[in-house]
Amino acid sequence: MRKSNEKLRILLKRSLLLFSANILLFFILIGRLYYLQIYQGEKYALLADSNRLSTRLLVPPRGSINDRNGVELATNIQNFQALLIAEQTRGNTDSILKEITPILALSDKDIARIKKDISRHRRFVPVKVKDNLSWEEVATLMINNYRWPGLVIDQGLIRYYPFGKYTAHPLGYVGSVSEKDLQNSDAPLLQVPGFKIGKSGFEKTYDESLRGTEGILKYEVNAYGRIMREIEKIDGLKGTDLDLTIDIRLQQAAYDAFGDESGAAVVLDVHTGEILAFVSAPAFDANLFVDGISVKNWNNLLYNEKTPLTDKAVSGQYSPGSTFKIAVALAALEAGIIDEKTTYNCTGRMKLGNHLFHCWRHYGHGKQDLIEAIKNSCDIYFYEVALELGIEKIAAMSRRLGLGQTYDLGLENQKAGVIPDRQWKQEKFKAPWQQGETVIAGIGQGYVLVTPVQLATMLARVVNGGYAVTPTFIKNNNAAPPSLNLKPEHIELVKKGMFEVVNGTGGTATRAKLNNPNVKIGGKTGTTQVRRISLKERAEGIKKDEDLPWKYRNHAWFMAYAPHDKPRYAVAVIVEHGRSGAGVAAPIASKILEEAIKLDIR
Repeated sequence: MRKSNEKLRILLKRSLLLFSANILLFFILIGRLYYLQIYQGEKYALLADSNRLSTRLLVPPRGSINDRNGVELATNIQNFQALLIAEQTRGNTDSILKEITPILALSDKDIARIKKDISRHRRFVPVKVKDNLSWEEVATLMINNYRWPGLVIDQGLIRYYPFGKYTAHPLGYVGSVSEKDLQNSDAPLLQVPGFKIGKSGFEKTYDESLRGTEGILKYEVNAYGRIMREIEKIDGLKGTDLDLTIDIRLQQAAYDAFGDESGAAVVLDVHTGEILAFVSAPAFDANLFVDGISVKNWNNLLYNEKTPLTDKAVSGQYSPGSTFKIAVALAALEAGIIDEKTTYNCTGRMKLGNHLFHCWRHYGHGKQDLIEAIKNSCDIYFYEVALELGIEKIAAMSRRLGLGQTYDLGLENQKAGVIPDRQWKQEKFKAPWQQGETVIAGIGQGYVLVTPVQLATMLARVVNGGYAVTPTFIKNNNAAPPSLNLKPEHIELVKKGMFEVVNGTGGTATRAKLNNPNVKIGGKTGTTQVRRISLKERAEGIKKDEDLPWKYRNHAWFMAYAPHDKPRYAVAVIVEHGRSGAGVAAPIASKILEEAIKLDIR
């Protein structure tokens, strides 16, 4: 009996301990459930959702770039692309790529790029396999889609430049995001594989406004990562359109006027500074860069002696030659050094110290006043004027007219050119200025360098009555430009000289007359020496510029305005190694002005 009681007591004690342990475990379980479901409920709900839901950024349509009449110069067109979502491939990424390689003609470089994109992005982010799929490629992939989980066909947009080479330099192009781009920006869109950003021109300058704001697509996936259903879709905002002052009709006509020549042309509205045409020839098709240019095409552009990749209109720096005489003439008139009746006798040469300076016309022009000197482009006249005027006053007027500076055009690699003076030479060469350097500066040679956009600006400021217009690609609705305070009679004298260049008997550019007899133009030629013909070359029979290899021939300038009686358009044309401003550059400028007048651009 005693033993039975002892056993019962032990059993009760053990039962109590077991019950207590169960109660403790129950409360621990309740506490843990409370902690997980109540205290940490939101956190784990988010974690659960992150396993159940997948998010994808949606690329918005890029803003278009339009000409002044609303014609699209850069737009978006639909294209089919193959995408690969790594988290849905079930670890078979390599085998899937291997199987689709012959279908899509993927190269080893393509495969390496795809794997790199996969490694640097989250696994749910779709990676571009190939753009611009043909219907045959799309059909083959769709029919066999069940074999390649994670491979999807998406219909997207791709940048397109309908006018190709005609707008390549100002517009630039878009390209894939580089590692450097990712380091310089934390914008979410840059993380999307295959996303394109501006790489040059306006595409780069206005990239952030053009690219727009990303959208979001949320969808539910199963345990294997397969999409089950779409949860939410928020469309992105299209990029802001960019409207330019260019008229594509004039742009095409200006480019075509160059034919096979190399050079640049800039056309301005003389009253607003709006750029109506902006050409650098030859150019390239910007569409080649959108999806990555091939090595062959790149080398063809890179090693072309006419440098199609260089925007000569803003980065080409050339001696202005005799076109610079307009700035010298205005400087001398404003300084009171000369007037309408001032004459110099041109014998074909001028001696300064022990050096002889020659006129382009070896036997001279005889007695010349300002109008005749501009018409005949007499070097001796401007040698004499430059000596009396001095380099400081020449430089000051040149800068007033827009030379020696850059403009806010939204384009990279813009050059300022060179307008030399005493301080510039001292800083550049640690040497004093010489009188002989003033002489050659008087005809736009020596250290003087300008760009086509600067020369067009100079001409516009002269023929509009002396107002400091600034070249721009954006519609200019600002107040009238400030006055340069040039005397109207001085401007009229210079314009009369330029009128005679084209319309006067014996003028240096009579071939620039328009076919329209009702419209007269004025202008100024310029020819700048690239390299002297050596005595050895002369002995070998090379006596003329055209006998030299192309890259050693003289550059040819012509700047012109129309109509003469009421100027609206100013154009500056440079033809690299074109030999003669009158023979080559002037006819090009004439064609451009004729088209501008016909179009009556407003």
